[in-house]
Amino acid sequence: MSHPRLNLYDLTREALREQFRRWGFSPLHADRLWAYLYLELADSCDAMPKLPAKVKARLRAETRFGLLATARETDSSDGFTRKYLLALADGEKIETVLMRYTGRVTACVSSQVGCAMGCVFCATGQMGYTRHLTPGEIVAQAMHVARALKFQIPILKSQANPEAFHALREMPPRLRNIVLMGMGEPLHNYDAVMQAVDILRDSNGLALSAERITLSTVGVVPGILRLAAEKRSVGLAVSLHAATQAERVALVPAAKKWPLDELMAACRTYSTTTGRRIFYEWTLIEGKNDAPEQARAVGRLLEGLPAQVNLIPLNPTPGYAGEPTRSEAAKKFQKILAEEFKLPSTVRQRRGIDIAAGCGQLAVGET
Repeated sequence: MSHPRLNLYDLTREALREQFRRWGFSPLHADRLWAYLYLELADSCDAMPKLPAKVKARLRAETRFGLLATARETDSSDGFTRKYLLALADGEKIETVLMRYTGRVTACVSSQVGCAMGCVFCATGQMGYTRHLTPGEIVAQAMHVARALKFQIPILKSQANPEAFHALREMPPRLRNIVLMGMGEPLHNYDAVMQAVDILRDSNGLALSAERITLSTVGVVPGILRLAAEKRSVGLAVSLHAATQAERVALVPAAKKWPLDELMAACRTYSTTTGRRIFYEWTLIEGKNDAPEQARAVGRLLEGLPAQVNLIPLNPTPGYAGEPTRSEAAKKFQKILAEEFKLPSTVRQRRGIDIAAGCGQLAVGET
C-alpha cells in the first residue's frame, strides 16, 4: 500500500528540517528548499538548481508541490479584483480573491470547502459544509496569489479610476496582507489555520506580520478563548450583525450554540488577555439591522472594549432576498457610533461585486 505524497506546503520550516534529518540530509538543504519555495516561489525540483541530486530524487519520490490548479479566473470591472476558482487534489474546489489597494495587495483565502455555520445571507453558508482544508491548501492559496503577482499580469486594468490605476502601477508586486475571510469558518478548522499562519509568518519566507493577517469568525467561542490563551499573533474580526440574541439567531444560526452573552464574554477575555482590538463586522441590511436604535444597541454592547466596527453593505447572494443599506442610513449609523459612543468605524469598500467576489459571496457555483 503506497503512502500519500507529503505536501511541502503542509510543513513549517522546523517540520521540514526534521523531515530532512529523518531522511539523513542536512537541515541546511531544508533551509535552501524553504527559500526556493517561499522566496523564489519555485514550483518544481527543476527550478531548484542548488539542491543536490539525491535530495531532489527524494523530493520527487515522496513529496509534492501542493500547487492548486486554476479552474477559472475572473476579473472584476472595478479593475483591481481577481477571483480564482481553485481545484484541490480530491476534485473539490474553493475560491480565493486577489484585491489591490493603493499601497497593498490582499489575498482573501478560504479555510474550508463550504461552511457549517449557515449564516442566512452568505453564499458559502448556503452551500453547506464539505470538509476542512489542510494547512498546505490554505498556504497554497496565498502562494497562488504571490505567484500571480510575480509572474503574471502585474496590474489589473481599470478604466473607471485612472488616478488609482496610476497609484497601483507604481506598487511592487508583492503580497502584503492575508484575510481569512473566504469560504469557511477559520476557528472551526483551528489547528490547520494556525499552522498555515505560522508558515506564512515565517521570517525566512513570506514574512507576513501579525498586523497583516486577519481571520474572521462568526463567533466560535472556544476558538476565541483558545486564541486568547495561546496569545496567537493574528488579527481577529468577529461577525456580529445583530446586538440582541433573538435578532442574531435569525441571521447567524451558530448563535444558538454560542449565545451573544457568551460571545461577548469571550471577546472581553480575548482583549484583556492579548491587549488587542477586535474588529466587529456588521452586515448592513436595509430595514433589518440598519436603524439608529440598532446603532445605539451596538454602541452599548461594545462600550468599554477596544473595538472598531466594520460596516459592510449587504452583497447579493442567490439564497437571500435582503437589500443593502442605502448610503444615507450607513452614514447615520456610523455617525451615531462616533458621536454618541466614540466608536471608530469604517464602511467596507465594495470590491468585485459583479463577479461575486465580495464579502459573503464566495461559493463554487458559476460566476
